[in-house]
Amino acid sequence: MQHFRSIDEAGPDAVRRLLDLADHMAEVNRRPNPKVPALRGKTVCNVFFEDSTRTRLSFETAAKRLSADTMNFAVSSSSLNKGESLRDTIETIAAMGVDAFVIRHKSTGTPWQIAQWTNAAIVNAGDGWHAHPTQALLDCYTIRTAFNRPDGFDGLRIAIVGDVKHSRVARSDIEAFAMLGADVTLVAPKTLLPPETDGMPVTVTTDLDAVLPDLDVLYLLRMQTERMTEALVPDLREYTTRFGLTPERVPRLADHALVMHPGPMNRGVEIAVDPAELPGSVITQQVTNGIAVRMAVLFDLLGSGTLPEASS
Repeated sequence: MQHFRSIDEAGPDAVRRLLDLADHMAEVNRRPNPKVPALRGKTVCNVFFEDSTRTRLSFETAAKRLSADTMNFAVSSSSLNKGESLRDTIETIAAMGVDAFVIRHKSTGTPWQIAQWTNAAIVNAGDGWHAHPTQALLDCYTIRTAFNRPDGFDGLRIAIVGDVKHSRVARSDIEAFAMLGADVTLVAPKTLLPPETDGMPVTVTTDLDAVLPDLDVLYLLRMQTERMTEALVPDLREYTTRFGLTPERVPRLADHALVMHPGPMNRGVEIAVDPAELPGSVITQQVTNGIAVRMAVLFDLLGSGTLPEASS
Protein backbone atom coordinates (compact mmCIF):
# COMPACT_ATOMS: atom_id res chain seq x y z
CA MET A 1 0.00 0.00 0.00
CA GLN A 2 1.00 3.61 -0.52
CA HIS A 3 -1.41 4.93 2.13
CA PHE A 4 -3.90 3.55 4.65
CA ARG A 5 -6.77 6.02 4.69
CA SER A 6 -9.95 3.93 4.68
CA ILE A 7 -11.06 0.30 4.79
CA ASP A 8 -12.87 0.63 1.48
CA GLU A 9 -9.82 2.14 -0.26
CA ALA A 10 -7.53 -0.59 1.13
CA GLY A 11 -9.81 -3.41 -0.04
CA PRO A 12 -10.31 -6.97 1.22
CA ASP A 13 -6.92 -8.35 0.17
CA ALA A 14 -5.05 -5.65 2.10
CA VAL A 15 -7.31 -6.03 5.14
CA ARG A 16 -6.67 -9.77 5.29
CA ARG A 17 -2.94 -9.28 4.73
CA LEU A 18 -2.75 -6.74 7.55
CA LEU A 19 -4.67 -9.05 9.91
CA ASP A 20 -2.25 -11.88 9.11
CA LEU A 21 0.70 -9.53 9.64
CA ALA A 22 -0.78 -8.44 12.99
CA ASP A 23 -0.43 -12.05 14.17
CA HIS A 24 3.33 -11.74 13.71
CA MET A 25 3.41 -8.35 15.43
CA ALA A 26 1.41 -9.72 18.36
CA GLU A 27 4.07 -12.41 18.74
CA VAL A 28 6.75 -9.70 18.75
CA ASN A 29 4.86 -7.89 21.51
CA ARG A 30 4.85 -11.03 23.67
CA ARG A 31 8.65 -11.26 23.62
CA PRO A 32 10.68 -10.16 26.67
CA ASN A 33 12.19 -7.47 24.43
CA PRO A 34 9.26 -6.48 22.17
CA LYS A 35 11.29 -4.70 19.54
CA VAL A 36 12.53 -5.45 16.02
CA PRO A 37 14.73 -3.29 13.75
CA ALA A 38 12.20 -3.51 10.89
CA LEU A 39 11.84 0.26 10.40
CA ARG A 40 15.24 1.43 11.61
CA GLY A 41 16.09 4.63 9.77
CA LYS A 42 12.46 5.49 9.07
CA THR A 43 10.65 8.45 10.67
CA VAL A 44 6.96 8.51 11.61
CA CYS A 45 5.30 11.82 12.52
CA ASN A 46 2.05 11.88 14.52
CA VAL A 47 -0.02 14.96 13.61
CA PHE A 48 -3.14 15.08 15.81
CA PHE A 49 -5.51 18.03 15.51
CA GLU A 50 -7.99 16.40 17.92
CA ASP A 51 -7.51 15.07 21.44
CA SER A 52 -6.47 11.43 21.70
CA THR A 53 -5.02 9.05 24.25
CA ARG A 54 -5.32 5.50 22.90
CA THR A 55 -4.70 6.12 19.23
CA ARG A 56 -1.79 8.54 19.58
CA LEU A 57 0.06 6.47 22.20
CA SER A 58 -0.67 3.28 20.28
CA PHE A 59 0.87 4.63 17.08
CA GLU A 60 3.87 5.99 18.97
CA THR A 61 4.43 2.65 20.70
CA ALA A 62 3.98 0.75 17.43
CA ALA A 63 6.58 2.88 15.64
CA LYS A 64 9.10 2.55 18.46
CA ARG A 65 8.71 -1.24 18.64
CA LEU A 66 9.60 -1.33 14.95
CA SER A 67 12.65 0.87 15.75
CA ALA A 68 11.38 3.87 13.77
CA ASP A 69 12.15 7.39 14.89
CA THR A 70 9.06 9.29 16.00
CA MET A 71 8.01 12.92 15.90
CA ASN A 72 4.92 14.23 17.70
CA PHE A 73 3.47 17.45 16.31
CA ALA A 74 1.84 19.62 18.99
CA VAL A 75 -0.79 21.82 17.37
CA SER A 76 -1.15 24.02 20.45
CA SER A 77 2.49 25.17 20.27
CA SER A 78 2.94 25.22 16.51
CA SER A 79 3.17 27.97 13.90
CA LEU A 80 -0.44 27.23 12.96
CA ASN A 81 -1.28 29.58 15.82
CA LYS A 82 0.68 32.29 13.98
CA GLY A 83 -1.36 31.88 10.82
CA GLU A 84 0.68 29.23 9.01
CA SER A 85 -1.43 27.11 6.67
CA LEU A 86 -1.85 23.35 7.07
CA ARG A 87 -0.09 22.83 3.74
CA ASP A 88 2.94 24.86 4.78
CA THR A 89 3.08 22.99 8.08
CA ILE A 90 3.01 19.58 6.38
CA GLU A 91 5.58 20.59 3.76
CA THR A 92 7.87 21.96 6.48
CA ILE A 93 7.71 18.77 8.53
CA ALA A 94 8.12 16.62 5.39
CA ALA A 95 11.31 18.52 4.56
CA MET A 96 12.80 17.15 7.79
CA GLY A 97 12.74 13.66 6.32
CA VAL A 98 9.41 12.12 7.35
CA ASP A 99 8.49 8.77 5.83
CA ALA A 100 4.93 8.53 7.18
CA PHE A 101 2.38 10.92 8.64
CA VAL A 102 -0.27 9.66 11.05
CA ILE A 103 -3.09 12.20 10.73
CA ARG A 104 -6.11 12.92 12.94
CA HIS A 105 -8.25 15.89 11.96
CA LYS A 106 -11.78 17.11 12.58
CA SER A 107 -12.41 17.68 8.86
CA THR A 108 -13.45 14.82 6.60
CA GLY A 109 -11.00 14.13 3.78
CA THR A 110 -7.94 15.77 5.33
CA PRO A 111 -5.69 12.68 4.89
CA TRP A 112 -6.46 12.69 1.15
CA GLN A 113 -5.68 16.39 0.92
CA ILE A 114 -2.39 16.02 2.77
CA ALA A 115 -1.34 13.20 0.44
CA GLN A 116 -1.24 15.76 -2.38
CA TRP A 117 1.37 17.83 -0.51
CA THR A 118 3.92 15.15 0.39
CA ASN A 119 5.43 11.93 -0.90
CA ALA A 120 5.26 10.39 2.58
CA ALA A 121 2.83 7.60 3.38
CA ILE A 122 -0.41 8.79 5.03
CA VAL A 123 -2.21 6.87 7.77
CA ASN A 124 -5.67 8.06 8.70
CA ALA A 125 -6.06 8.13 12.50
CA GLY A 126 -9.55 9.61 12.20
CA ASP A 127 -11.03 12.28 9.92
CA GLY A 128 -14.21 14.00 11.02
CA TRP A 129 -17.23 11.69 11.00
CA HIS A 130 -15.79 9.80 8.04
CA ALA A 131 -13.31 7.04 8.86
CA HIS A 132 -11.03 5.49 11.48
CA PRO A 133 -9.59 2.50 9.61
CA THR A 134 -6.96 1.32 12.11
CA GLN A 135 -9.64 1.16 14.83
CA ALA A 136 -11.75 -1.02 12.53
CA LEU A 137 -8.73 -3.18 11.80
CA LEU A 138 -7.95 -3.72 15.49
CA ASP A 139 -11.62 -4.49 16.13
CA CYS A 140 -11.53 -7.12 13.39
CA TYR A 141 -8.33 -8.55 14.81
CA THR A 142 -9.87 -8.74 18.29
CA ILE A 143 -12.91 -10.63 16.98
CA ARG A 144 -10.78 -12.85 14.77
CA THR A 145 -8.52 -13.95 17.62
CA ALA A 146 -11.32 -14.30 20.20
CA PHE A 147 -13.34 -16.61 17.94
CA ASN A 148 -10.37 -18.13 16.06
CA ARG A 149 -11.81 -17.01 12.73
CA PRO A 150 -8.78 -16.37 10.46
CA ASP A 151 -10.81 -17.13 7.32
CA GLY A 152 -13.53 -14.53 7.87
CA PHE A 153 -16.63 -13.66 9.82
CA ASP A 154 -19.30 -15.54 7.85
CA GLY A 155 -22.31 -16.12 10.09
CA LEU A 156 -21.17 -13.84 12.92
CA ARG A 157 -23.86 -11.46 14.15
CA ILE A 158 -22.54 -8.07 15.24
CA ALA A 159 -24.62 -5.19 16.61
CA ILE A 160 -23.21 -1.66 16.70
CA VAL A 161 -25.19 0.25 19.30
CA GLY A 162 -25.37 3.98 19.97
CA ASP A 163 -24.39 7.18 18.22
CA VAL A 164 -23.71 5.82 14.76
CA LYS A 165 -24.46 9.15 13.10
CA HIS A 166 -21.39 10.94 14.45
CA SER A 167 -19.07 7.91 14.67
CA ARG A 168 -16.21 7.46 12.21
CA VAL A 169 -15.45 4.20 14.06
CA ALA A 170 -18.90 2.86 13.19
CA ARG A 171 -18.52 3.70 9.50
CA SER A 172 -15.14 1.96 9.25
CA ASP A 173 -16.32 -1.01 11.32
CA ILE A 174 -19.36 -1.48 9.10
CA GLU A 175 -17.11 -1.60 6.03
CA ALA A 176 -14.64 -3.99 7.65
CA PHE A 177 -17.12 -6.34 9.33
CA ALA A 178 -19.24 -6.63 6.19
CA MET A 179 -16.14 -7.08 4.02
CA LEU A 180 -15.21 -10.11 6.15
CA GLY A 181 -18.71 -11.58 5.91
CA ALA A 182 -20.42 -10.62 9.19
CA ASP A 183 -24.10 -9.75 9.53
CA VAL A 184 -24.14 -6.21 10.93
CA THR A 185 -27.07 -4.58 12.74
CA LEU A 186 -27.22 -0.93 13.77
CA VAL A 187 -29.17 -0.24 16.96
CA ALA A 188 -29.93 3.39 17.78
CA PRO A 189 -32.67 5.96 18.06
CA LYS A 190 -33.54 7.35 14.63
CA THR A 191 -31.93 10.68 15.51
CA LEU A 192 -28.56 8.95 15.96
CA LEU A 193 -28.60 7.03 12.69
CA PRO A 194 -26.82 8.41 9.61
CA PRO A 195 -28.99 9.32 6.62
CA GLU A 196 -27.10 6.94 4.31
CA THR A 197 -28.09 3.65 6.00
CA ASP A 198 -30.05 2.56 2.91
CA GLY A 199 -26.77 2.23 1.07
CA MET A 200 -24.98 0.37 3.85
CA PRO A 201 -24.68 -3.45 4.17
CA VAL A 202 -26.59 -3.39 7.47
CA THR A 203 -29.90 -4.08 9.17
CA VAL A 204 -31.32 -1.25 11.27
CA THR A 205 -33.46 -1.45 14.40
CA THR A 206 -34.38 0.67 17.42
CA ASP A 207 -35.01 -2.39 19.62
CA LEU A 208 -31.84 -3.61 21.36
CA ASP A 209 -33.68 -6.24 23.43
CA ALA A 210 -34.97 -7.93 20.28
CA VAL A 211 -31.49 -8.65 18.92
CA LEU A 212 -29.46 -8.99 22.12
CA PRO A 213 -29.77 -12.76 22.76
CA ASP A 214 -28.66 -13.68 19.23
CA LEU A 215 -25.50 -11.56 19.13
CA ASP A 216 -21.94 -12.79 18.87
CA VAL A 217 -20.59 -9.25 19.35
CA LEU A 218 -22.15 -6.29 21.13
CA TYR A 219 -20.23 -3.17 20.05
CA LEU A 220 -21.10 -0.11 22.14
CA LEU A 221 -20.51 3.50 21.07
CA ARG A 222 -20.41 6.58 23.25
CA MET A 223 -22.46 9.69 22.63
CA GLN A 224 -20.27 11.98 20.48
CA THR A 225 -21.41 15.14 22.24
CA GLU A 226 -18.43 17.16 20.95
CA ARG A 227 -19.74 16.66 17.40
CA MET A 228 -23.39 17.42 18.12
CA THR A 229 -24.95 20.80 17.43
CA GLU A 230 -28.36 19.93 18.87
CA ALA A 231 -29.99 17.70 21.47
CA LEU A 232 -30.67 14.40 19.70
CA VAL A 233 -31.96 12.39 22.67
CA PRO A 234 -34.44 13.74 25.20
CA ASP A 235 -32.64 12.41 28.27
CA LEU A 236 -29.48 10.36 28.93
CA ARG A 237 -31.28 8.25 31.53
CA GLU A 238 -33.90 7.29 28.96
CA TYR A 239 -31.13 6.57 26.45
CA THR A 240 -29.47 4.17 28.90
CA THR A 241 -32.78 2.46 29.60
CA ARG A 242 -33.37 1.80 25.89
CA PHE A 243 -29.88 1.41 24.45
CA GLY A 244 -27.39 0.93 27.29
CA LEU A 245 -25.81 -2.27 28.55
CA THR A 246 -27.52 -2.40 31.94
CA PRO A 247 -27.27 -5.06 34.68
CA GLU A 248 -30.66 -6.34 33.53
CA ARG A 249 -29.43 -6.90 29.98
CA VAL A 250 -26.17 -8.68 30.81
CA PRO A 251 -27.82 -12.09 31.53
CA ARG A 252 -29.53 -11.93 28.13
CA LEU A 253 -26.21 -11.99 26.30
CA ALA A 254 -25.06 -15.35 24.95
CA ASP A 255 -22.32 -16.96 27.02
CA HIS A 256 -19.84 -16.60 24.15
CA ALA A 257 -20.76 -13.03 23.21
CA LEU A 258 -18.06 -10.36 23.13
CA VAL A 259 -18.60 -6.86 24.51
CA MET A 260 -16.54 -4.20 22.74
CA HIS A 261 -16.08 -0.43 22.95
CA PRO A 262 -13.61 1.85 21.10
CA GLY A 263 -13.16 4.15 24.10
CA PRO A 264 -13.37 6.41 25.87
CA MET A 265 -16.36 5.01 27.74
CA ASN A 266 -19.12 7.10 29.26
CA ARG A 267 -19.85 4.90 32.25
CA GLY A 268 -23.45 5.03 33.29
CA VAL A 269 -24.63 5.98 29.80
CA GLU A 270 -23.91 3.39 27.08
CA ILE A 271 -22.46 1.00 29.66
CA ALA A 272 -23.99 0.86 33.14
CA VAL A 273 -21.96 -2.10 34.44
CA ASP A 274 -18.29 -2.59 35.22
CA PRO A 275 -16.81 -4.07 32.03
CA ALA A 276 -14.11 -5.77 34.09
CA GLU A 277 -16.85 -7.97 35.56
CA LEU A 278 -18.16 -9.09 32.16
CA PRO A 279 -16.64 -12.41 31.07
CA GLY A 280 -17.08 -11.45 27.43
CA SER A 281 -15.50 -8.00 27.68
CA VAL A 282 -12.50 -7.56 25.37
CA ILE A 283 -12.28 -3.79 25.74
CA THR A 284 -8.77 -3.77 27.19
CA GLN A 285 -7.71 -6.44 24.68
CA GLN A 286 -8.76 -4.04 21.92
CA VAL A 287 -6.20 -1.55 23.27
CA THR A 288 -3.48 -4.21 23.37
CA ASN A 289 -4.32 -5.39 19.86
CA GLY A 290 -4.18 -1.81 18.61
CA ILE A 291 -0.41 -1.80 18.98
CA ALA A 292 0.06 -4.99 16.93
CA VAL A 293 -2.33 -3.81 14.23
CA ARG A 294 -0.69 -0.40 13.92
CA MET A 295 2.72 -2.07 13.78
CA ALA A 296 1.36 -4.13 10.89
CA VAL A 297 0.11 -1.02 9.07
CA LEU A 298 3.38 0.89 9.49
CA PHE A 299 5.45 -2.11 8.44
CA ASP A 300 3.27 -2.73 5.39
CA LEU A 301 3.73 0.88 4.31
CA LEU A 302 7.41 1.35 5.14
CA GLY A 303 9.02 -2.06 5.61
CA SER A 304 11.20 -4.09 3.30
CA GLY A 305 8.75 -6.99 3.14
CA THR A 306 10.76 -9.38 5.33
CA LEU A 307 10.44 -9.17 9.10
CA PRO A 308 13.78 -9.57 10.89
CA GLU A 309 14.27 -11.40 14.12
CA ALA A 310 14.10 -9.56 17.44
CA SER A 311 16.84 -7.05 18.02
CA SER A 312 19.38 -7.79 20.73
